[in-house]
Amino acid sequence: MASSNGLASLGVEGASAAAHALSLPAEAYGNDPQLEVMWAMKAYNHAEVYFNLISSVDPKFLKLTKSDDKIYSAFTESFSDLNLELLDPDHLKSPEAKERWRPFCNQFDGIVEDFNYGTLLRLDCRKDYTEENTIFATRIQFYAIEIARNRGGFNDAVFNAKCKQQSKEEQS
Repeated sequence: MASSNGLASLGVEGASAAAHALSLPAEAYGNDPQLEVMWAMKAYNHAEVYFNLISSVDPKFLKLTKSDDKIYSAFTESFSDLNLELLDPDHLKSPEAKERWRPFCNQFDGIVEDFNYGTLLRLDCRKDYTEENTIFATRIQFYAIEIARNRGGFNDAVFNAKCKQQSKEEQS
């Protein structure tokens, strides 16, 4: 994932203002383009940290939340038919999919912090976050899918690719 200055480019005062703005309830805002940029930056930074994590640590051993087991159990019960390796955006965003996801997501209100906040999710788990390989999803959808991918070995390709790259660099 390409690095950028992200929030650091805002400076201390700008980052502080962004943090304060992001802590206010959604009702406090209209469609403020600056706020949308801050949310996008926050989602991008979250994605970058997560991708670096699964590149550096065997994903099978990662714990993303204190509720991983509950999320995984509910997810596998509700979405056992979902292709985790290559997600179809329609299975997340179509009107039918939204109706199916809504009760799943809402059961984590009060259990998973910021369960309905937006975040970035990779469609193809073997690839990095790119414009073509990324979809906007709720945080609980991200957690559910990524916990299942980690436990099912789907993110191993990312981890193994990084290990091979490091091995080649050490041999050079």
